[in-house]
Parts: sequence; C-alpha cells; structure tokens
Amino acid sequence: MARVPLRPLLTEIRGCTVCAPSLPAGPRPVVQAASKARVVIIGQAPGRKVHETGIPWDDPSGDRLRTWLGVERDTFYDPNSFALVPMGFCYPGTSKGADLPPRPECAPLWHEPLLSALPNIELYLLFGRYAQARYLGDKASKRLTDTVANWRSFTPRLIPMPHPSPRNQRWLVRNPWFEDEVIPYMQRRLKRLGLR
Repeated sequence: MARVPLRPLLTEIRGCTVCAPSLPAGPRPVVQAASKARVVIIGQAPGRKVHETGIPWDDPSGDRLRTWLGVERDTFYDPNSFALVPMGFCYPGTSKGADLPPRPECAPLWHEPLLSALPNIELYLLFGRYAQARYLGDKASKRLTDTVANWRSFTPRLIPMPHPSPRNQRWLVRNPWFEDEVIPYMQRRLKRLGLR
C-alpha cells in the first residue's frame, strides 16, 4: 500500500462516521500519531471518559499504563514519542456494566494506512486480545494469559500485554511474573529508544 500523508489521514480518521448508527454516544474517533513516533500502543477502544475528553488513555487504565511504561504524562502525550492507536477509534458503549468490544470496522479500514504513515515505529505494544489477534495472527493463543506468557517469542518488536484496566487487578495478582519480568523488559526497551 502506498504511504498516505499523515496529516490528512488523521483528519479523515477523526471525521469518520462509518460506525455512527452503532455508537450509542455517537462518533468521536480518538487517535494520536506523528511520523516521528517510535512506539505504537494499540489498545481496545476508548471508554466513556475518553469519549468525553477526546484524550486517549485519559482514565484509570491510562494511569496504570503510564506507570507500567515509567513515563510522565508529557512524554506519553508527545505524538513524536508515542502513537496511540485503538482497535476501535470510538467508544462502543456498554453491556451489563462492561465496555463492548471495539467496532470491527475500524482496524481493517484505518490501521494499515495509518501504520504505513508511521515509518519510525520500532516497538508495538499490544494491549488486549483484539490487538493481539490482529497483529500476532495464529501465533496468539486463545487465552490472553498464554499469549502474554509467551511474550519473549515476539520481542524485540512486539510485546503482548494485558489491558491495564483496574478490572484486571485479579489477573495481575494471579500472574505476578508479568510485573516482575515483562514490565522491566518493556521499560528497558523504552530506555534504549530514548523514551525514559
């Protein structure tokens, strides 16, 4: 695919209404990117608070994510450092108290042109099973825990991660190896990239 200029592409993404009939709060695509970005964080979809502010990861999940990364908000929100690209760019709504999955239209429509416009990406952080299924393909296990436990086989370019949601606290308690092994490795990678 030919590289599309980033600025008009971001304008097009932010104006997208493809999923509008399926979005209870209406479309408000949330994305951050610059051509100099060296790390891309691929998450699930914005939650309600992010939908309201329009700022990616502007919620308790983002607070934990920045702790895991070991970076301050200024660094995290510098698009020349981090591209923030969800699997679904808009808040999908909730069901039974939990956020719905990312809309399936977004990633096939936007990810390839967006990532091709980011030529300096050296590290992909894949948060949650939707991102892992798309970017790891059949190398992703059916269980997120198994995929994340196999993280070494994807490095140094890709690191599969659990979602940093506070709802995943039980998972973190049951899997202490994640914070003991994966987080320090990721922070060392970021340091080598000059982002810590």
